[in-house]
Amino acid sequence: MKTEIISVDKNVDEKESYEQAVEIIRNGEVVAFPTETVYGLGADATNWEAVNKIFEAKGRPADNPLIVHVDSKETALTYVQEVSAKALQCMDAFWPGALTLIMQAKPETFAGNVTANLETVGVRVPNHPVALKLLQELKLPLAAPSANTSGKPSPTLAEHVYHDMDGKIPLILDGGPTEIGIESTVLDTTCEPPVILRPGKVSKQELENVIGTVRLSSDNKNNTPKSPGMKYMHYAPAAPLYLIENEEGLIEKAIEYVRGKGKRVAVISKEEYPEADFNFPLSMATLYASLRKCDSTDADLILASVETGGKMDEALMNRLEKAADHKWFS
Repeated sequence: MKTEIISVDKNVDEKESYEQAVEIIRNGEVVAFPTETVYGLGADATNWEAVNKIFEAKGRPADNPLIVHVDSKETALTYVQEVSAKALQCMDAFWPGALTLIMQAKPETFAGNVTANLETVGVRVPNHPVALKLLQELKLPLAAPSANTSGKPSPTLAEHVYHDMDGKIPLILDGGPTEIGIESTVLDTTCEPPVILRPGKVSKQELENVIGTVRLSSDNKNNTPKSPGMKYMHYAPAAPLYLIENEEGLIEKAIEYVRGKGKRVAVISKEEYPEADFNFPLSMATLYASLRKCDSTDADLILASVETGGKMDEALMNRLEKAADHKWFS
């Protein structure tokens, strides 16, 4: 399969580009497209065979559910039932935007491999002109996880998608770099109080300002998860990644130790370390790009500098812990 990339100007209505993407999806194939969080790998959420091509392209475990993208609150409400008042408040406050809501799916609405055969489904309205235009033209719900090989860093550029998906999907819509850089917050609204299953750009405090008390979930390691990002190792670069506290002198000592063993070390941090072989920036917007840049080096080990004591953004810390598989340098 040849993978084509089409650049779509965010400010121009390139009708032919969308028509091609719409035709491909309606014919049961997969198209990568940009959202404000990361690039997604989209297929018709009502078509089991089409959705299965997402799992094949990513090498994704079948019990890991997919998030469904739609073009509006009104469209979302046609696919779900028993919607709570708090879910409706969240839709009004945060959609379009980086918040996925877990709700009860209407029976026989989505393909079983979208929901991992659960009765619930995660739905969001993306806040990106290319994604919204595609959804409006398509008039179908799009199952769309991040457009990367499963377990690897999510793509924030079309070239990241091409690196992982070349020859596996027919089309990538290139809408430039994503704005946020990490996946959406996932909030389970089928329980009381609602539970954050995956932290993201929309914070616990922002949610509580709208709907009151919200709980944080611990990762589900044993049962079928309701949300992506709960069960498996994610976002991992090729070289081993270790978390390290950003304390005075500690990172320098770690670099000296690793290099003393004849190994090359990359550091992901808000600060640069001249002692390291490679330095890459650390922020919510740059994390995945930095992890991918590490893969382009010959680093034997990666150190990620973290602030402890609750000083670090919760969503960023969540992604770092997943990428490191909770390993700390010691």
